[in-house]
Amino acid sequence: MLPPVDENVIRDNPGFAKLYQMLLKDVLNPDGSTKHDVARHERDAVQQDLHQLRINRAKHILLETAISAVSLPDSKSQPSESLRTMGKEEAAAGGSLADLLVLLPSLMSNDQQIDPDDATRLLQGPPLSELESLLPDLCNLVSANLHASALGVARITHPSTNPSYLHRHIPSLPTDHAALGDKLSEARSALTKSRLEALVSLTELLNSHLQSLTLVVRSLEFKHGLASRRLELQALDVSQESQQTEIDAKNTLNDVSKDMYSTETISALMNYSSHLKDAQIRATERLRGLQAELAEYGVGIDADRGKEKTMRELARIYHEIETQMEDVKKDLDRLDKRA
Repeated sequence: MLPPVDENVIRDNPGFAKLYQMLLKDVLNPDGSTKHDVARHERDAVQQDLHQLRINRAKHILLETAISAVSLPDSKSQPSESLRTMGKEEAAAGGSLADLLVLLPSLMSNDQQIDPDDATRLLQGPPLSELESLLPDLCNLVSANLHASALGVARITHPSTNPSYLHRHIPSLPTDHAALGDKLSEARSALTKSRLEALVSLTELLNSHLQSLTLVVRSLEFKHGLASRRLELQALDVSQESQQTEIDAKNTLNDVSKDMYSTETISALMNYSSHLKDAQIRATERLRGLQAELAEYGVGIDADRGKEKTMRELARIYHEIETQMEDVKKDLDRLDKRA
């Protein structure tokens, strides 16, 4: 089967449409094979032989399955009078038929090979030796089984038919099967075509959705884009003005610095700044030295509190002695003035 082509592709490409129609009508078969095949007749003959072999094999399998599924009529369902009138010969025939039904499926199967001597003994002994007399009953049972199976198939192909009329559709089962196969092929083709049409419709829907989104975006840009663009330009203008103001301030600072300070003044200020840095370093070192001396006297963060207290007491006594000495000096000066 050739894959279906989208109708839009055929409509938009006339040359391809012409080629596609020529392939469908003149070159290719519906199954995709060529119509101008030299070995077609030989292939058809081989196909016919294969078809006949399949039919024979199917018949063999159906017959084997039917014989395997056959069961003898239940003796309990028969009237009691017939049971009483049944002779020994009929009972023996029923037993032989049961043995034959058990034996035939294994003989018809190709899975196991039978030895010729065993085959000869089987054919000479019952129940195969009585096959001619048992054949009518066997055919009736197999026919009934096949008929029941055919009714089941007919019930599937004609579900709305009255069960009492299903037997009328048994001869047309091959035609019904072929028709169902054709319907299945058509349904698959229709399904594939429907899928392609659904994909085309989905593509068109997505394109329409994309176009609608594009129109919405354009309308929003037309409505709000001018105001936002104006604000953006104003912000950019303010940013540029601030940058220009900063540059002008730096230039003005440089000009004022040049006007206020000459080269000698700037050099002197730099020397003074260096001197201040040196003085700061010396002051820091002096402070560290004084802190070290105070630590020796017990004054400081990590100093001994007892030693600090003693030194403070000595300082207080020294201050009192100095005060007394000043008083003595004042008294001596006063006495000298009187003398």
